[in-house]
Amino acid sequence: MLKPRSDGGGRRRAAAFVRATGAPVAAATSAQARRIRDVDALRGFALLGILLVNAQTMAGPYEGQGASGTVEERIAAWLVTALVSSKFYLLFAFLFGYSFTLQARSAERESAAFAGRMLRRLVCLWCLGLAHAVLLFPGDILMTYAVLGLVLFAMRGVAPRTAARAAVVLVVCLGVLLLGKGMLTLGTTSPGAGAAADTATAVADYRGAPASVVHANLRQWRDLLAGDLLYMPHILAAFLVGLAAGKRRVLAEFDRYRGLARRLVVYGLPTGLVGGAVTAMCRNGPLDARWSGVGAAVGVFAAPVLAAAYGCGLLLLLRTRHGRRAAEALAAAGRVALTNYLTQSLVMALVFTGYGLALYGRVGLVPVLAGCLVLCAGQLALSAWLVRRFRYGPLEWVLRTVTRGRGT
Repeated sequence: MLKPRSDGGGRRRAAAFVRATGAPVAAATSAQARRIRDVDALRGFALLGILLVNAQTMAGPYEGQGASGTVEERIAAWLVTALVSSKFYLLFAFLFGYSFTLQARSAERESAAFAGRMLRRLVCLWCLGLAHAVLLFPGDILMTYAVLGLVLFAMRGVAPRTAARAAVVLVVCLGVLLLGKGMLTLGTTSPGAGAAADTATAVADYRGAPASVVHANLRQWRDLLAGDLLYMPHILAAFLVGLAAGKRRVLAEFDRYRGLARRLVVYGLPTGLVGGAVTAMCRNGPLDARWSGVGAAVGVFAAPVLAAAYGCGLLLLLRTRHGRRAAEALAAAGRVALTNYLTQSLVMALVFTGYGLALYGRVGLVPVLAGCLVLCAGQLALSAWLVRRFRYGPLEWVLRTVTRGRGT
């Protein structure tokens, strides 16, 4: 186990980082409570969207159905692409960047070495992600977060404005790259071209013994790796926006930013919805598969706009009289978000793979999405029970223990 530096260097760097945020170490109690509730409520909200997307991969090869699916399934897949895909993992990434500043302030309050804490935290996240990808879900995001967390740590000293500008550059470069690739594909591919996905092997493996499930996960993980690397700039951009927002204490002092939040909802929601609809038209029809690259490029630009509108809209709603109860329920789920995220994969693995019922590819997309809503409702209730009795969820406790190091 790595030990914090004893010469105070890490503490001095943490103090310098906190001073760079422009915020005092000891914030007002009410503001700190509000901040924590908002961060956790946004995490709880993001859990539902992540579940709806991940379920499509874990429950069956729906991506390859195309026109062969029922009308209801095609509509459901179209709506998930337009409204959900790529939006909620960006919201989670934003919160990761924001929480980075909270970790720095916590280290400063406790006179602890921030570098040692953060390195242990990222290593623990990477190990949990590795186990998750191999055993449960090859589309794991924790390992990507851990790797990019090192980049975020290296950039921790940048000014908020610089971080935001860097995020814009990353998004624009990725979007232009994908648009060029998509236009090239569109211009060089014949209409109707594109082989159907070979899903027989995946179906057999996921319905087979546990060893075959692990084998299928490893194979899919290898196939997904190129896409994960390609979209790393998208996630890093969200990290940097979260870092900038944390330095500005946007969620701690949200009332100061209500006007900006309303503008993001008013202008961002319709813009993001149009972009999401275009992405869905390219990926799920009526446009053919040649347009998928163009749709991916549009999604790179539209997803952050819609994610920001969702987040701001939720925070505004939670401040209404009827939104306070929802805020408490979402915040409870968000406090144990890591436990909930991995539990979602465990439940779906038990239902859809050879670990349990082996229903992979046997259930339509609409019932799968309905089941996701039931699972999310159950997690909201269980999370509320858990946080009333324990300070941390089980995996949150593990991550916290590793972060702080033995004997701290």
